[in-house]
Parts: sequence; structure tokens; C-alpha cells
Amino acid sequence: MSDKNFNYYPTFWQAANLIVIYIFIQTIIDLPLAIYDYNNGTDWLYKPLLKIPVFLGSTLFILYLGYHYSRLPFNTVFAFKRFNWMIIPSMIIAFAGLQYFLNEINIHFEKILPPPGWFIELFTRLFESDLGIWGGILRIVIIAPIVEEVLFRGVILSGFSRNYHPAVAIFSSALLFALFHLNPWQFAAAFALGIILGWIRIRTGSVLACIAGHASHNGLVFFTVYYYADLKEVSIMRHGVASNYVIHFVLFILGLSLIWILSKGIAKEKK
Repeated sequence: MSDKNFNYYPTFWQAANLIVIYIFIQTIIDLPLAIYDYNNGTDWLYKPLLKIPVFLGSTLFILYLGYHYSRLPFNTVFAFKRFNWMIIPSMIIAFAGLQYFLNEINIHFEKILPPPGWFIELFTRLFESDLGIWGGILRIVIIAPIVEEVLFRGVILSGFSRNYHPAVAIFSSALLFALFHLNPWQFAAAFALGIILGWIRIRTGSVLACIAGHASHNGLVFFTVYYYADLKEVSIMRHGVASNYVIHFVLFILGLSLIWILSKGIAKEKK
């Protein structure tokens, strides 16, 4: 995508640059700590007293850059608008159906490209915390949705929706969102989530709705992983069963249909 003839920040490549800067800032802090921990058997990389200030500082810096260069009002960029709260259970229904198919995709993908041991350990640690399950919920269900939605469906999509056709804006923001996670095993899930949340942002005009949707999705993933041993025995969760494909497809379509109906009449964002 060329940046010519576009008047609003960010364009696709400007957003890509913003994300690269964000990742770079995190890396220049995390990499030395990771090397030190590896060589000394320590655990500094996961110490909240170090991670939280770095994370908050780099995040606020990137959000400020995006807001500053957009030259748009704060409420326009971040769009913390009210929305029909009944959309939340509709999103849960849709994501419950979607998650089943994403798990199927991951199962087949991992057969082709098995994740290395260090990646499995790193992924597992995301769900672990000194605070137990509550620490994992704080990190995955609360903090991640807020930060990622304010950046991708706030700063980035506010520019994309003014520069591109809505379908292109949603697709492009979802692609960057998936690439941002730097995880090939998570790409399909992140891309699908980005598409749906981008659509919700366009339909409702609210980043708050996207945060609620992202939190609902991550909550379902968190509890599925946390209670996997118990859930895999539940008949409706078993993979490879034809009736389960139908059930979860119906849930997915039902959830999306309810979101569509409940978001009708909500004023769309204007240029």
C-alpha cells in the first residue's frame, strides 16, 4: 500500500513502523534480561517491578506518538464510547463457536510445524503468576485487551478507516495485529480475532466494545487452557466430531448475527 494521497495518520506502513518501534523498545529491555536469566538461572525477566514500568512506559509512549501524529481529537482516536451492553453476551457466543474451529486449525498446524519446547514453556508461563490464576487473568484477560485494542482498534483503525475502504481497513489492521504477536502458532487465531474486532469497531464506533470482546475471547482461551484436562472430556468439546462442527458453527453465526442486529442504528464514524 502506497502512502500517497492519504491524509490521515496512520497509513498501513506508518502503522507498521509504529508497531516495529513498539516491539523494538520492548526487545532492548527484554533481551538483555533474558540472556542474563539464562546464564545465571535467575528470573528477572518476569519480575513485575521491572516489567510493569517498562511495559507501561513503552505503551504510553507509542499511544502518545499515534495520537500526536493523528492530529485528531482524543475521543475520535480512542473512541471510548458507550455501546449496547447486550453485544457482550453475543460476542461470547460468537467467540465460543470460533474457538472450536481455531483449535482444530492449531491441531493440524502443529502436526506440520510442531512448536519447540522453549516456545511451549514460554506460552505456559503466560498463564502462571505469583498471584496464581488471578495473575494470569490480570495479564491476559484485562491488561492485554485494553492495551492492544487501544492501539489497534483505536490509533491504527481510526486512521485506516479514514484512508481505506472499511473492508481493507479491517483486513489490514487484523494482519498487523496477527503479525504483532510474533507467533506463527497464534497467527490464525489473532487474525480471525482482529477481523471480528475490527468489524465490531466499525459497527459500534466504540473501542470499549472491542476491549470487551477481546477480554471475552481471551477469557475463553484462558479458562480452556487452564481447565483443559477437564474440558477435553466434555462431549461438546471433543474434536473431530461432526455434530460439534455444526453446533459451534451455529453458535458462531448466531453470535455474529446478534452483534449485527444489536449494533444497528449506531452512528458510524465520519471523516
